[in-house]
Amino acid sequence: MNIRMSGRLEWLTVALLAVVLAWDASGLDLRAARLFGGPGGFPLKDHWLFEGVMHTGGRWLSWMLAAWVVIGIWRPTGCLHRIDVAERIQLAASLGAAVLLISGMKKFSNTSCPAELEVFGRTARYVSHWAWFRATDGGTGRCFPAGHASAAFAFVGGYFAFIKRSPDIARLWLATAVLCGIALGAAQQVRGAHFMSHTLWTAWLCWASALAIDRARRGYVRFGRVSAV
Repeated sequence: MNIRMSGRLEWLTVALLAVVLAWDASGLDLRAARLFGGPGGFPLKDHWLFEGVMHTGGRWLSWMLAAWVVIGIWRPTGCLHRIDVAERIQLAASLGAAVLLISGMKKFSNTSCPAELEVFGRTARYVSHWAWFRATDGGTGRCFPAGHASAAFAFVGGYFAFIKRSPDIARLWLATAVLCGIALGAAQQVRGAHFMSHTLWTAWLCWASALAIDRARRGYVRFGRVSAV
């Protein structure tokens, strides 16, 4: 990855952040949630497609792929043969970092899921997901960011692992991770399990953490080369 492309990715990350912040400021979360829910709740919450396939099935598939990535550090199969061990470690590290970041943030979140709000027939009040230090909204909280969407978005770090040796695989990997993340996030939106902003922030956080790990690894490699001179 050349310096010009590297700089473009930083600017792209900033632009994506602006898009997510704009959605936050728009106040469209509740409007989007009302497309699928009302005072009686979310009728498709337990639908076999959204709960059984997209939620439960998606989670198990993600864990299997994560295991494949980790085992692939020592015993690569499939496209993992295209990258060296350092890049396979980077892929696993970016995956783990994204999962830890999202799950860690959820533990401190006071925001409850849409299905728990009073506007959808329950008792919780709507609270901004950035209200970290205020009292609970009356629900169970811990709904921000979107943990389920991270089951796909956490894999975006594969783009950085493959881009040098296999650009085509890198782009296909990124597109697959993003599209699957959007699909999983949309399924949770239909079920009343997350707001759209939760999914958008998860996507951005996973991408930004993967970018940070890539830049740290490349900086370490450059520093090692300079020290060896």
